[in-house]
Amino acid sequence: MSAVEQLTGRAGVFNAAPSEAPAYRVPPHNIEAEQALLGAIIVNNDAYDRVSDFLRAEHFSEELHRRTFEVASQLIRAGKIATVVTLKTFLGEHDLGGGMTVPRYLARLAGEATTIINAADYGRTIYDLAIRRNLIVIGEEVVNVAYDAPVDMSPRAQIEEAERRLYEIAEQGRYDGGFQSFGNALTTAIDMAAKAYERDGQLSGIATGLSDLDFKLGGLQSSDLVIIAGRPGMGKTALATNIAFNIARAYQFEVRPDGSHGTTNGGIVGFFSLEMSAEQLATRIISEQSGVPSNKIRRGAIDDGEFQRITEASREMQSIPFYIDQTGGISIAQLTARARRLKRQRGLDLLVVDYLQLLSGSKSGANTNRVQELTEITTSLKALAKELKVPVVALSQLSRQVEQREDKRPQLSDLRESGSIEQDADVVMFVYREEYYVKNREPQIGTEEYAKWMADMERAHGRAEIIIGKQRHGPTGSVDLSFEAEMTRFGNLAQSDRLPEPY
Repeated sequence: MSAVEQLTGRAGVFNAAPSEAPAYRVPPHNIEAEQALLGAIIVNNDAYDRVSDFLRAEHFSEELHRRTFEVASQLIRAGKIATVVTLKTFLGEHDLGGGMTVPRYLARLAGEATTIINAADYGRTIYDLAIRRNLIVIGEEVVNVAYDAPVDMSPRAQIEEAERRLYEIAEQGRYDGGFQSFGNALTTAIDMAAKAYERDGQLSGIATGLSDLDFKLGGLQSSDLVIIAGRPGMGKTALATNIAFNIARAYQFEVRPDGSHGTTNGGIVGFFSLEMSAEQLATRIISEQSGVPSNKIRRGAIDDGEFQRITEASREMQSIPFYIDQTGGISIAQLTARARRLKRQRGLDLLVVDYLQLLSGSKSGANTNRVQELTEITTSLKALAKELKVPVVALSQLSRQVEQREDKRPQLSDLRESGSIEQDADVVMFVYREEYYVKNREPQIGTEEYAKWMADMERAHGRAEIIIGKQRHGPTGSVDLSFEAEMTRFGNLAQSDRLPEPY
């Protein structure tokens, strides 16, 4: 007997399935649970509140049940009551077959309704079965596409599309959310403080290896979206790679009772290099760690001592948990799928994206509004940070209006398509090197301006300023760092008040 026959009462509305099994496999469903829940809602609209945060009309297997739940939802949300009388106004009085009309069927549901106490359990049953049906659909489509895939569709693209759809199913209507007691939140906060007390540097987040920056930020915080922005040539990528490598090099873990590894210091790093290749990125990091200028490494203009330093630095870096994805032009959906896969397979404590403007949205095309596309990208990155419980560091370009001002220090309004980036980010940092601008306005040698220019160059040489334009958890302000251009290396700046007393 089909579900519709059972529903319309041709063999009894609430009859059990016949003993003869059908020749085909029926998708998983539970008509009785749907009827029991709808009956409970009709009798007592408070039952709706127990399922409304995760259950949707499309989760019901029967069309009449979907329509009934949708109309009841609209009535209750509008502050009205959903009863047999009010529902039949919108559902009509047409015949369902076997002498059963819609009003009579609704009355039957209300008459045989169970207690409101079980409403949430019935709702979860309906939801879980709907998820199973969706999984079956995705599985069938994966099989069909694999059989009849077009020439230009790679297996990897099909895998990423399947992962995207599976993630959508996982996120829609989750019933493990909702309110939690303040006591639970307090426990989490105390645990975070305890871990900060035990961690190197006593930071609540992951130490970047740049002590002055860590002092301002408290480290990189779990679930935060951190934007590093700057004009070309300022050193955005250099700062990101420095921080990422420092964190990967400091990685330490403990073995949990279940055999998994729990990070105790530093972290496992995933780096999406959308602009540079993995080899270029590796060359930068080797230069930074060995102290050999990267241009000399690329030209091979190194002596035996420098080659020895490069070899030692490379040997030390072989075992660090630093993973690079150099695929260019990927979409935000592909990025999130790959980040989840890395988290699942290797672990993940920090994700870096270089850079935002090279990502595309899930619906990119000729008619796509770039501002809306970037809004989707930043919103998705923030959601990914919360889902994976890791800080996500994303680099961003700045608009050219910075160059038109006398003071070249960037500000929040300089962010390209700034609305979404500024809104979604927890921290926005700007990289500013005055030396870059001073060097570009060199006057003629021997003039009075040249002497002043030399003084400005000496003051700005080897220094960088990190401007914290936004921070949800702490103060804004500036942090001075050292910068070695040949090695693209940021470091802690020696402050006069921290130097030892002269002998």
